[in-house]
Amino acid sequence: MPNYSGVWNLTQQLQAVAAGNWPVAPPPPALAVAFASGSDVAAYAWSDSGFGAKFADPATAPAGGGYSVAFKKDGTAIAVGSSSTPFITAYPWSDSGFGIKYTNPSILPTGVVRGVAFSSSAIAFAADDSPYAHAYPWSSSGFGTKFTNPATLPVNYAFGVGFSPSGDALAVSTLSSPFITVYPFSSSGFGTKFADPATLPPGGYGGVTFSPSGDTIAFSHRNTPYVSAYAWSGSGFGAKFANPATEAGSDTGRGIAFSPSGDAIAVASEGTPYVVAYPWSGAGFGVKFTNPATLPTGKGTGVAFSTNGNSIAVSHWITPFVTAYPWSGSGFGTKFTNPATLPGSDGEGVSFV
Repeated sequence: MPNYSGVWNLTQQLQAVAAGNWPVAPPPPALAVAFASGSDVAAYAWSDSGFGAKFADPATAPAGGGYSVAFKKDGTAIAVGSSSTPFITAYPWSDSGFGIKYTNPSILPTGVVRGVAFSSSAIAFAADDSPYAHAYPWSSSGFGTKFTNPATLPVNYAFGVGFSPSGDALAVSTLSSPFITVYPFSSSGFGTKFADPATLPPGGYGGVTFSPSGDTIAFSHRNTPYVSAYAWSGSGFGAKFANPATEAGSDTGRGIAFSPSGDAIAVASEGTPYVVAYPWSGAGFGVKFTNPATLPTGKGTGVAFSTNGNSIAVSHWITPFVTAYPWSGSGFGTKFTNPATLPGSDGEGVSFV
C-alpha cells in the first residue's frame, strides 16, 4: 500500500467498507480553496509541514466565481460550486490532481451554489434559487439522475449543506427562519423533513456540519453568538447545547467544522479574529482556544481540519486568501508559510482530503 503522510481516519475507513470499497489506499493529503475570480479553484499538496506545490489548474475551469469546494472523502473526486451556469463542476481527483471534468448533471441548479457536500454515494448542493437543495446519486461515472426535490423545500436562499457521517441525513442552512432544514436521506433521496429544533438558531446564512460520531449537528450563522449546536439522533434534533461562553468571532459565522476526532469545533467568522475554535465534548462547547498569534487577514469564509487532525485552514478575503496552522490539543500553532502560488482572489471555501 502506498505510504502517504497523514492518517485516513476510522470514520472514512468504515464508510469505505460500507460502500464495498475496501481494501483501498488512503488518498494523498491535499487542500483545495474556492475563490471568487480567475480559475475559481486552487489545490495544493499538503503535509504536516504545510503547503506543498500547487497542482495544475483543471483543464476546464468552473464558470464564474468559486463559492464552495468539497473533496469526496475517499479522495476520488472534487466538486466546486460557482456563480455561473452550470453552477456546479466536478472532477476526478488523483495523485496527479484534477482529472477531466465530469459531464454536467442533466438537470442543473439555477443559482449560485454556496455549499457542496459528498456522501459515499451522493452529492448535494445548497443554492440561491428554488428548490435551494439539490441532490444526485454519485458514482465513478459522476452525476446520476437528480433526486426528486424534497416535499418541503428549505426556506429561501441556502448557504450550507452537509451529510451525516453515515449519509442517512442531509442538512441545509438557509437565510430565513427556521434557518436550518434537515431530511432523512437514502438511496431514494430525500425523506420527510425532520421537525425543526425546539429552539431555533438566532440567524442564518452560515454553514452546517455533523460531528464525526453523528450525535451532534452544528451551524454557524448571523447574530450572536454566531454558532449553535444541538444533539442529533435518528429521530432528529435533540436539546440545544448551551452557547459558548465567548462568542464565535465578532460578526457572521460562515464556515464551520469539527476536528476528525470530534474533540474540537471551529468557525470562520466575518469579523476579527476571523477564526475561532473551542474544545468539544458531550457537554458541548469548552473554553475558547487562544486565537492564533497571526490572524487571517480578512473575512473568514470557510474552515477545515486536515484528515489527520494535525492542521487547520481558513479561506478568507484579502491576500493570501488562505491561511493554515498546525493544530493540537492546545489549539493553534504557529502559522504555516503561505503557499508559493496564492489563490487568485478572495477565498470562499476550503476543503482537505
